[in-house]
Amino acid sequence: MHRPPAVEAEIARELAAVRPALLPRYTQELPGARAAVLTRLWRALAHEPLPWITGRVRGAHSLALRLADGRTLHGPHADPYATSAYVTSVRLDRDRHVDPAGLMTALGVPHADAFAAELAHSTASLALSRADTDHPKEWPEHDWEWEQRVTDGHPYHPNCRSRPGFSVAEQLAYGPEHRPVVDLVTVPVPADACLVSGDWPTELRDGRQLLIPVHPWQCVHVLDRPHTPWRSARPLLSLRTLALPGGPHVKTALSTRLTSSMRDISAYSIRSAAPLGDLAEQLAAHTDGLLHITRTLGAVTADSPDLAALLRESPEVYAGPGERVLPVAALPGSGLPQSPGWLAAFAHLTLTVGLRLLDLGAALEAHGQNLLVILSADGRPRRLVYRDLADIRISPARLARHGLTPPPLTGRLITDDETALRRKLFGSLVAGALAATAGSSAALGAALTEAVPRLPRTADLPALTGAPLPAKALTLMRLSPRTPGDQWTSLPNPLVLEPGGCDQ
Repeated sequence: MHRPPAVEAEIARELAAVRPALLPRYTQELPGARAAVLTRLWRALAHEPLPWITGRVRGAHSLALRLADGRTLHGPHADPYATSAYVTSVRLDRDRHVDPAGLMTALGVPHADAFAAELAHSTASLALSRADTDHPKEWPEHDWEWEQRVTDGHPYHPNCRSRPGFSVAEQLAYGPEHRPVVDLVTVPVPADACLVSGDWPTELRDGRQLLIPVHPWQCVHVLDRPHTPWRSARPLLSLRTLALPGGPHVKTALSTRLTSSMRDISAYSIRSAAPLGDLAEQLAAHTDGLLHITRTLGAVTADSPDLAALLRESPEVYAGPGERVLPVAALPGSGLPQSPGWLAAFAHLTLTVGLRLLDLGAALEAHGQNLLVILSADGRPRRLVYRDLADIRISPARLARHGLTPPPLTGRLITDDETALRRKLFGSLVAGALAATAGSSAALGAALTEAVPRLPRTADLPALTGAPLPAKALTLMRLSPRTPGDQWTSLPNPLVLEPGGCDQ
């Protein structure tokens, strides 16, 4: 019989103290949360280049993974694009595991204990998120209301809801799925000690000081500075970015690890904000009105990634009368009509824009959080909005080839490497946003099959249609803490017919 891990029990104790009415729902949601995280973990074990997995054998009804120490893992066939929680248990030799953290501990591979702790937090926090989902049935009016409906976080990362450093009370107070109002504060900093990009508004100036918006969690746990209450806002999918009523979005520094990455705002991001904004205007002008890119209105850092903020346009400014704009991550479970024809039209729209910009020289990180879709009143996909240029990839050679001026930037955003450019776009858009919206290999393949013949015939198209799809090896990255940067895997391309069962 499964016994709840310590983290699940600890969350239950905290919940009983701060929101006891949610406790029964939390307990009820735990088995489903374990299956959801276990499904994501099994996907990684089946498809990522983990060094301690020496062979993968696909049988008629199951998949066996041979481990370097002689043991064998048994589980179902792993659809790399499935979003349903179809893995409820796996076997490690004779032992059955239903808890992803317990499985990782039993595997005992390097760095497994730290990753197991993250999996335990992800499972418990996911159950907490699902326990608090009494949303109105009607379509939301505002973009932030759509973002509040996304309970499960990243569709493929086992750490989909890992929020280390956040108590239950803080998750309820700051997590967008709990629909809170967050009271932002400002920290005054001498203007001559700040790096500023764009126009910093008068509202956030006080004589020779700049007022930097700060998330209250950051004030409590990281910063030891005087602060003043500022304005209330609604948290968005990224948790550290919040929507001001009737105004811009505020991206705050939040120095904790969410999913995979430490969340802060580097000086590099501040310096690059204005040049990226100029480039964005050039790029959007080449999409025949199909893409809007939100502008960064102002950005500032007090020479510290822990004390910085960006003000960015709300995507809502690009929606016309009767239209709605929502992040792609909110499409599954939204209640919107998503027939095979709708999904094919959506795939055609997103790939047309993505391939066109890639050909021009910009690879978007078009995952379901950064990419938003503008829908007509009857739910048809009309145009796209892209936000947060902080992790795109830019090819000066491609830009110059099309007569566009490369931005005056160096560093991680700049590369002419075709593999890196294609990985950025295809990994985020096709293996990410489109796959998660489709929910399975079969649905993704059907949408791509219908969309591809009408796509622009760019030099990058064959890499999309005739090769495995790149995806970040998210679990490998968490189990390789000393390896910097992204690591990648190759997933089966649903457009390419695969051979039958084989020993890999």
